[in-house]
Amino acid sequence: MAYVTWSLDSLEKFCADAFKAFGFDEQGAKLISDVLLTSDLYGIESHGMQRMVRYHKGIAKGQIHVGARPEIAFETPVSAVIDGHSGMGQLIGAFAMEKAIEKAEKSGIGIVTVRNSNHYGIAGYYAQMAAKRGLIGFSCTNSEAIMVPTFARKAMIGSNPIAVAMPADPHPFFFDASTTVVTRGKLEMYNKTGKPLPDGWALDENGAPCDEAPRVLSNIVGKKGGGIVPLGGSGETLGSHKGYGWGMVAEIFSSILSLGDTSDKCCTFPDKTGICHGFAAMNPAIFGDADAIRKHFSEYLQRLRDAPKAVGHDRIYTHGEKEVEAAADRRKNGVPVNDGTMLELLDLCKYLGLDFASYFPGYVPPEKRTGFTGNY
Repeated sequence: MAYVTWSLDSLEKFCADAFKAFGFDEQGAKLISDVLLTSDLYGIESHGMQRMVRYHKGIAKGQIHVGARPEIAFETPVSAVIDGHSGMGQLIGAFAMEKAIEKAEKSGIGIVTVRNSNHYGIAGYYAQMAAKRGLIGFSCTNSEAIMVPTFARKAMIGSNPIAVAMPADPHPFFFDASTTVVTRGKLEMYNKTGKPLPDGWALDENGAPCDEAPRVLSNIVGKKGGGIVPLGGSGETLGSHKGYGWGMVAEIFSSILSLGDTSDKCCTFPDKTGICHGFAAMNPAIFGDADAIRKHFSEYLQRLRDAPKAVGHDRIYTHGEKEVEAAADRRKNGVPVNDGTMLELLDLCKYLGLDFASYFPGYVPPEKRTGFTGNY
């Protein structure tokens, strides 16, 4: 399917109105929208607006409790455990990271773990919350089991992303990656476009390589076996055990420390998903002169960019550069949205009683389109 391009303002208005129609207050709707659209601005389409249909289903099933509020279940000067009571993941995530930041600003470090939440968008959003305040930020989450452990044929661990952000110049260091080769959202995008999955992404119910996105997704949902491989692939030769291990690190900081539901249990309940998160904020000043540390780090990042280039390449990126440049381009030129996602938004508007045409004027579904340029 093709892509259509919309201004960020149009998408912000639509998202905010949609989440208000779901029952969230204006502040909450704005925050949820910001997390989703930050992902789209960065070019991480799998965790952007295309996730709205998932949230719709979660609310309709009663797994996402719109009116729930996070509660501190245990606390020390440098740590906390939060029970999200199955509220919206973005709201719980922001609450938890603010608590970690508050502790770091007071005590130098803050570590917060969360149980009973929901999908919270990109992990990096919360790590960046800390970096914007001059702190080192860390965020991770578990999820529905999609990772097949090394030498297994059944998914037992989530995509379990880990994100770290740290202040630097001219822009922060920003790393955000799943511990699987790709996320479930990437499979959903391939499913929408009807493309075969690249080699080395997924396994079928027998643990054999599989390039059929619908089959893999169906197996994940039905707990039939198979799923996505860890970073490194399906065997030890290229380091599958390392991705498997990093997935477990995310599990420890999310579900284990919080006494929450591990990935193999998540999304198996009728009235919750049980997803858990982990957050940390650290003040560089507990190691000395924060400005000197920032300068030292920035100089090293520049040396990485200036390193000799491989044949056929003229640039070395440091983590976060591509996101900064993508966001600048999309703020100026608009945000591309897949036709499959547009059709989902059309259905969502019908359900919520919103006027689709007022948000996306002139949009014509692909089956009715002739001479379409792809821009709005």
